Amino acid sequence: MDPVVTAECLQITREVDFSRVCSWPLPFQADSVKTARDVTRSTLSGWGLSELGDDAALVVSELVTNAVRYTRGTPQITLLLMLSDPHVLLAVTDPSDEAPLPKEPDFCSENGRGLYIVETYSQRWGWDSLTGGGKAVWALFRTDD
Repeated sequence: MDPVVTAECLQITREVDFSRVCSWPLPFQADSVKTARDVTRSTLSGWGLSELGDDAALVVSELVTNAVRYTRGTPQITLLLMLSDPHVLLAVTDPSDEAPLPKEPDFCSENGRGLYIVETYSQRWGWDSLTGGGKAVWALFRTDD
């Protein structure tokens, strides 16, 4: 599946320098979470934004985990990183049309806190339907805090 930059994403980032876009296909498997974290840290470091690396990697970890967990049988998901000062947009696409639903976090449970973590660590998050089906779940970070 090719990543699609949604209207909401473009509205937030306004001007996109496509030399500051990283698109990374991830297979449908658990170790894609580690790959996504590594790609996120490496890409942000290359953009001179190492200070965002840990928070962004945590958020990407949750987004990829949700995509793998809730879209079983998916051949591929895609990680998209986009820098448009003063924002970094992280998105994970998957072929499911199901909206991500935040749950009240149960801090004693081992799961159910993913979107709470995304909301806590990012400036803003959301999701958009993709042309041709599927969705992109995204999180926005400021680069000038």
